Amino acid sequence: MKNMFFLFSLFFLWILPSFAQVNTNQTTVVLSLDGFRWDYPDKTSTPALNQLATEGVKAISLIPSFPSKTFPNHYTIATGLVPDNHGLVNNAFYDSKSGKSYAINNMETRFDPSFYGGEPIWITAQNQGVKTASFYWVGSDVAIMGKHPDLWKKYDQSVTFIQRIDTIIKWLTLPLAERPHLIMAYYHEPDGVGHDFGPDDSRTLKTVRELDSLTGILYSRMRKLPNGDSINFIVVADHGMGRISSDRHIALRTYLPESWPVRIEGGNPNFNLYAEGAWVDSAYLSLKRAPHIKVWKPTEVPEYLNYGKNSRVGNIIVVADSAWSVSVQNPKNEYSGGTHGYEIQNTDIHAIFYAVGPAFKQKYIQPSFQNTHIYSLLAYLLGIKPAETDGNLQEVINMLKPLN
Repeated sequence: MKNMFFLFSLFFLWILPSFAQVNTNQTTVVLSLDGFRWDYPDKTSTPALNQLATEGVKAISLIPSFPSKTFPNHYTIATGLVPDNHGLVNNAFYDSKSGKSYAINNMETRFDPSFYGGEPIWITAQNQGVKTASFYWVGSDVAIMGKHPDLWKKYDQSVTFIQRIDTIIKWLTLPLAERPHLIMAYYHEPDGVGHDFGPDDSRTLKTVRELDSLTGILYSRMRKLPNGDSINFIVVADHGMGRISSDRHIALRTYLPESWPVRIEGGNPNFNLYAEGAWVDSAYLSLKRAPHIKVWKPTEVPEYLNYGKNSRVGNIIVVADSAWSVSVQNPKNEYSGGTHGYEIQNTDIHAIFYAVGPAFKQKYIQPSFQNTHIYSLLAYLLGIKPAETDGNLQEVINMLKPLN
C-alpha cells in the first residue's frame, strides 16, 4: 500500500506542471452581478447565461462565505480568505482594537486600509508584473498595502451598465503594454430590486432578464475583438436572495433593553453584539429565549461557517433562521421583500458562477463550490504564484482544460 501511495504521489507531481502553467497572453474578465441568485435562470429567461453554460462552464451554485453579505463576499472572492480571516466580518461591525465602527456607508472607515486584510488578487498580480483593472470591485478603491489596480474607478452608481461595458471594451483594446490582463467589474443589481420586492417578484425577474441581456452584450463585444479568442469571461455573484415579510420578524430590543450596555452592529438578518463582563452572559441568555434566531458565542459558531475567531465578530453572533428577519427595533410598517446574510447551508443565498474562454471546458457542469477558491482560479489563469489563502485550486481544476 505504501508503494502504491508513493507511485501515485510521483504521478501527481508529474501531471501537476500541466496545470501550473498557463498561456499568459490570455486575459480574464470577471463580472459580478450583486445578489444574482443561483436559480434565477430557472425562474425566468436568461439566454446569455445559457449560452455561457453551453460554450463553457456552469456551476450548480457558488456558495458564499458567512455572513452572506456584499462586502465580505466580494472581498473574499478577491483575496481567497473567509471574512473571519480578511477582517470584513460583516457590512457593519465594531473593531475594539481601534475603537472604530466600520460600515460600508461610513466613508472614514470604508476607505481605511487597516480594515482590509489579506492580499487582493490585483496586488498579487501587480507584484508579479501583471497589469490589472477594476470597475467598482470591493476594496479596489482602497489603498490596500498602499496600492490600487493599475486602472480603477471611484464608486459612482450613476454610471450606467452600458457605460461600464464601454469602458471594459476600451481597456481590452489598449496597446498591449498598457492592457490589463485582469479586469474585475461590479454591477449593483439585481441586489437592489431583490431587496425591494423579493426573489420571485415579476419586477425582480424583469431586472434579471435585463442583466442577462447586458451580460450578453459584453460577451458579444468581447468576442468580436481581435483578441477575443484569448479572453476568459467569468460571471459570478456574491450571494443570492431570500424572501422575507413582516409576519416573520424578531426585534432584538424585545430581549435587550436599551439601558443595557450592549453595542449592536450589523443588519438584517445577522448582527454582531459587543458587551463586557457579566453583560455578555446576560445578553446571551436573554437572546437565547428568542424564537427563529440562532445565537452563538464565538466559540459556538459551527465549524463549517469558518467564523468566530476574529475579535471583530464581538461577543455574540445572531443570525435569523431562513425566511425570518431580525432587526434592532420592531418595524413601524408591514413589509415584504428579500434579504441575505443567512447561513451558507440555506441555498436561497447561493449565487451563480459561469465561465467561458480558452482555459475552460465546454458544456461542463461544475459541482457547487465555495467562493474562496476563485482567487486560486484567477491566479492560475494569470500564470502567477498565489498568496496563501483559504482556497484550493484543486477544488475547481476539473472545469479547466488540461494544457498540452
